[in-house]
Amino acid sequence: MMENVVIRTVSRLAVPFIQIFALYVIVHGASGAGGGFQGGVVFATSFILMIIAFGMSNVRRRINNRGIMWLSVIGITIYAGIGFLALLMAGNFLEYAAIEAVLGIPHFHGILIDLVEAGIGIAVMAAMVSIIYDIAGKEEESS
Repeated sequence: MMENVVIRTVSRLAVPFIQIFALYVIVHGASGAGGGFQGGVVFATSFILMIIAFGMSNVRRRINNRGIMWLSVIGITIYAGIGFLALLMAGNFLEYAAIEAVLGIPHFHGILIDLVEAGIGIAVMAAMVSIIYDIAGKEEESS
């Protein structure tokens, strides 16, 4: 499969569009179908396509386990940080109105919702890619 020029070329062309679509799903999750989880899974599928086309070792060179760990930390920190910020503003966890009221910025909840969705998307993408790496690593060891 690694020598197939058609698969590699189509993958090079498709991966950026898959990732842009994943970002679209994440950003528009608050107002329509989709969200952080769905967008994160779509983003992870671009890594599956790259693994199929270019092999596990090439993909791991671009983003290794340490990078996946940092993406998980960043995603969870964004999600939990906004939630705890709402608690500090005397609201409930992820109560955007409490943050908006204290800061006095009208319609700020939309930005907060998008940030939370992005945090979820990053964390889900990192978790899915980590699972893919673990499964593919076990396949390489058994071969």
